[in-house]
Amino acid sequence: MSRILVIRHGAFGDIVLSFPAMAAIRAHHPGAEITLLTTKLYTPLLSASPWFDRIEVDTKPEWWNLPGLLRLRRQLRGFGMVYDLQTSGRSSRYFALAGRPPWSGIAPGCQFPDDPSRETLHTRERLEQQLRIAGIASLPQPDLSWLASPVPDLPPRYAVLVPGAAPHRPEKRFPPEKFREVAAGLGMPVVIVGTAGEKPLAQIIGGLDLTGKTDFLQLATIFHGATLAIGNDTGPMHLAAALGVPCLSLFSAASNPALTAPRMPDGAWPITLRRKSLADLPVAQVLAALP
Repeated sequence: MSRILVIRHGAFGDIVLSFPAMAAIRAHHPGAEITLLTTKLYTPLLSASPWFDRIEVDTKPEWWNLPGLLRLRRQLRGFGMVYDLQTSGRSSRYFALAGRPPWSGIAPGCQFPDDPSRETLHTRERLEQQLRIAGIASLPQPDLSWLASPVPDLPPRYAVLVPGAAPHRPEKRFPPEKFREVAAGLGMPVVIVGTAGEKPLAQIIGGLDLTGKTDFLQLATIFHGATLAIGNDTGPMHLAAALGVPCLSLFSAASNPALTAPRMPDGAWPITLRRKSLADLPVAQVLAALP
């Protein structure tokens, strides 16, 4: 049996955008034992997927941490093919630690180097190009039924609002007071999701506050039953789009939707609105753009 390694750390949105690539690698190597090297945060989510036989946690040891590097070296060795979907400076240095096996990525000297044009592409197209160079012709629409389950104790129709973003990126947030106005104009109950630290945003908006109360799989369950999702450029919106929920994503000048927007299951683009400052985005424009 051949042994395949996939490397993917990333933020949550990057993980979700990698679902089609992960599904394509499994389809291309149906009889292989496929291991994923990722961070601890994503182990429960990706252990539930049908794409991997084993999950290894990368503790990202410092380069002076000899015991940590030896453990990482053992994790990287013995594979007949490695797909580095992370393609960072760090993961590229793993090429040498792994013993320079057949490798798809950007590591200097690897067998399947990605094209330099990758930097101009959206994450999905960048992954598609990378895998095509390695012999995988296209990205399928991934089967995400493993994420879908009935939603208990929620209204038959509801919208999910995602008012948060990375704590160090406040410029990516639509003001919670404006989210409250949007919620009032939807004509249906709203469910607010996010981290525990985003609870103050939910208190301003009103509605059913589930901030800090969901893991990734529970979040998928909530989106699965949603009529609509509205949110900032943040990871949960990628999950909503991947599950086929009608979405409206709000972007400031802090990020470029052409490179990082959520994508629907078939690769289609959900609706996005962009303003230099989201504080200047009118509520009426948001309501008018709803899918």
